[in-house]
Amino acid sequence: MLRKLLSLLHNKVFIIAVLIIIQLGIFFGLVIKLSEYFVFIYVLLIALSFCMSIYVINKNDNPTYKIAWVLLIMSLSVFGGLIYLLFGGQKVPKELRKRDSDAIEDIQGVVWQNTEIMEELQIEDAVAHKQANYLWKNACFPIYGHTETTFFPIGEDKFKAMIPELKKAKKFIFLEYFIIAPGIMWDSVLDVLIEKVKEGVEVRVIYDDAGCISTLPSDYYKVLRKLGIKAKVFNPIKPRLAIQMNNRDHRKILVIDGKVGMTGGINLADEYINEKVRFGHWKDCSVMIKGEAVWNLTLMFLQFWNYDEKIKDDVYDYKQDNASFQDIENDGYVQPYSDSPTDEENVGEYTHINMINAATKYVYATTPYLVIDNEMKTALLLAAKNGIEVRILVPHIPDKWYVFAVTQSNYLDLIKGGVRIYEYTPGFVHGKTFVVDDKMAVVGTVNMDYRSYYLHYECGIWFYKSKVVMDVKKDYLETLEKSHEVTLEECTGIAFPVRIMRAILNLFSPLM
Repeated sequence: MLRKLLSLLHNKVFIIAVLIIIQLGIFFGLVIKLSEYFVFIYVLLIALSFCMSIYVINKNDNPTYKIAWVLLIMSLSVFGGLIYLLFGGQKVPKELRKRDSDAIEDIQGVVWQNTEIMEELQIEDAVAHKQANYLWKNACFPIYGHTETTFFPIGEDKFKAMIPELKKAKKFIFLEYFIIAPGIMWDSVLDVLIEKVKEGVEVRVIYDDAGCISTLPSDYYKVLRKLGIKAKVFNPIKPRLAIQMNNRDHRKILVIDGKVGMTGGINLADEYINEKVRFGHWKDCSVMIKGEAVWNLTLMFLQFWNYDEKIKDDVYDYKQDNASFQDIENDGYVQPYSDSPTDEENVGEYTHINMINAATKYVYATTPYLVIDNEMKTALLLAAKNGIEVRILVPHIPDKWYVFAVTQSNYLDLIKGGVRIYEYTPGFVHGKTFVVDDKMAVVGTVNMDYRSYYLHYECGIWFYKSKVVMDVKKDYLETLEKSHEVTLEECTGIAFPVRIMRAILNLFSPLM
């Protein structure tokens, strides 16, 4: 018992939470005391809450997000306005917005779109052309041919392919992951990275502080640097009241020599390869590309790396000559892209909606969290009402009970509207895929939830007429055979108190 207590007292999450609670207690205690002595302060706080509610209602923001905040502000009328000032909105600092904007401008100066590809797409499929054009114009990442693609339907397959590819590195290795945890997977990768550093290969690692807060020591980047690996922590967690900690780096990117790239839902931790059991069997996926399209992933990584560098990299030092890829046969079209919370363009969500609206036969989606806004729900329901076969695969064993409760709260309306929902019976689904009409697919890091759509840095790859499309579909249908289809009777048979609890959680889901 004493050992557990000491462990808790040394836990970074616990320490930060306690420090923030202490600050909140002092702050609100002071406000209460002042309100008791000065009536005008009490009136001022009520007025502030009213003004904040008006401000939120008139913001150009997601309606569901606004409703949640207004309800919270008005229910805590004295402190509601203060709470919004401290924690409300997306809280993206101005310096971060400017940094992102500058980085995008830098990227725009080094990328260009092959107009022949866009012309070919426009002739072949106007709908696909619209999607590719959207990503090019709004995410600033081009679409490519001459790219070989491989789909990994399970984490073990990615890990099996990843190690040999790392061992082939001659010039550089870039790794950017939300979660890194010591164990079979990361230790195996680290062993290769150490050997590669000794061979003169440049190795860089970026990991997210929130994602690794319970898996890595706070100074782990120093450990990596001592090994010769260049390492950075994204957005370090700090115990401050006006925290801007919501904007996490949820991307998973591996780039080797500018020739090989990987992304998908799989982090560098043992549960992702089922060497550690958490929430039953862990079903995830990833994709590997080789060829021209790797350049987009290289730029994504360098964009993040150069944020706080006084002397920026010359990105062309890490670009392969496209002539070296001309022998790679076209496997359809491949378009890696990323999404940032610091602009007004919700690239991850809009790409999903574009694909739903483009469907003429089916839409198959996989997500660990179905925490959707009205726009996404409308798109799914309209597709189903138009006769499109819409299926969504979610976990049966959740990692977060409250998020799963919100996921389940969306079942009834969707199923009544014709959407078919499946729960992966053996365990937890962490994959993020869309596949439509045997023509296009997305594999990436974007969940169908508010955090991915509005708050996190995300990435993915859009495929058109690539073999990945049919591989994703095949894996999807095989996974459904191990899953349970949720029925309308099951939804209507839920006990009334449970329905109330889910409805309340759903109301505040944008704040989770």
